Amino acid sequence: MSDLTFNFSGQKADFFHRRESFLTSIMVSVINSIDTAHEDMIHDAQLDYYGIKLATCSSDTSIKIFDVKGGQQTLIADLRGHEGPVWQLAWAHPMYGNLLASCGYDRRVIIWKETNGTWGKLYEYTNHDSSGDGTYEAKKINNAHSIGCNAVSWAPAVAPGALLDPTGRPQPVKRIVSGGCDNLVKIWREEDGQWVEDQKLEGHSDWVRDVAWAPSIGLPRNVIASCSQVSLWKETLEGQWVCISDVNKGQGQQPEAQRASS
Repeated sequence: MSDLTFNFSGQKADFFHRRESFLTSIMVSVINSIDTAHEDMIHDAQLDYYGIKLATCSSDTSIKIFDVKGGQQTLIADLRGHEGPVWQLAWAHPMYGNLLASCGYDRRVIIWKETNGTWGKLYEYTNHDSSGDGTYEAKKINNAHSIGCNAVSWAPAVAPGALLDPTGRPQPVKRIVSGGCDNLVKIWREEDGQWVEDQKLEGHSDWVRDVAWAPSIGLPRNVIASCSQVSLWKETLEGQWVCISDVNKGQGQQPEAQRASS
């Protein structure tokens, strides 16, 4: 597994937290499979807002877009612009038109746009090792993960418990979570303009492919999802992170003592 996304209400977290009851009542079946004709490993697959276009990306440096209406699939675009494996894709909301973002090993971020049925580059950013046009300042965390880092996710801007804070203005701390090829999930916080390691979460037995920090509206909870096998991590009131769920090979029953503490 290599991709995770929380919706705003954190429903994905709730789904996994209640998996014992769901797994007894819901059977998941494959409704369609697609031969993408990629020549190497596929790293991401994303349906658009309406669920009628599927974009895939691969180590073969290509992005492919399929029309998947009516149970059929038709290749409508084969996009070439990256010079290495393409890691991830993201569709824009349709109010902005048919826009697709891609990022890859070559440090490029490319925005693709469909105009009159033809896909092409709208924008390309190639300067991920230094600051951009002066609007943003780049900061690098050296040696964050041995071999490489696969994913990062920002902590919510709203601090946990802010909704219940009588002062109404708790100071949030800038934090990010990262997942890497060293099988580790790491939490980083900004301190005096530098990023320092705050927590190291161990529990995966393979590369951590993606991480996602659950959105917050100020309730007193903080949840992170990570995947090679899927794990959910919860921050305790003492600021420690504990694994509250481990969905591995369809199993992942939560230990009684751990379930009681969460």
